[in-house]
Amino acid sequence: MVPLMENTAALLRSYMAENHLFENGKLDEPLFRNQRKQKLTRGGVTHILQKYAAVLSLQYSGIPKMLTPHVMRHSKAMHLYQSGVNLVYIRDILGHVDISTTDTYARADIESKRKALESAYPDITPNDLPEWNRDADLLEFLNTL
Repeated sequence: MVPLMENTAALLRSYMAENHLFENGKLDEPLFRNQRKQKLTRGGVTHILQKYAAVLSLQYSGIPKMLTPHVMRHSKAMHLYQSGVNLVYIRDILGHVDISTTDTYARADIESKRKALESAYPDITPNDLPEWNRDADLLEFLNTL
């Protein structure tokens, strides 16, 4: 069982109707098919994702050229975690057996760590930070790294 948002379910129903997948005898056919009417494989999905990611990466800077189903799965899990969804629910959605596998997403969430530290120590950074990019000695040192 996979939870679907209502708009996703509506899109799937429309797709299935358009491809006559509700007809008798067709319910056992693959939902997503390649050009030969065979089930779409992981490699096929990766090929499609990379084809469109390559085009979109020319227009938008945040899209990786090597987009894979696993990258999308990981991104969705991170978005769920960052929006406050409990790791147990994320584990169930991803189909992980062990919560320690899902715990990877909690360890990887640097942005949440930064926010937690800032809220715990609100006055640790002064409001008037020095202009580091005007310090010639510092810039020279950084260039040597």
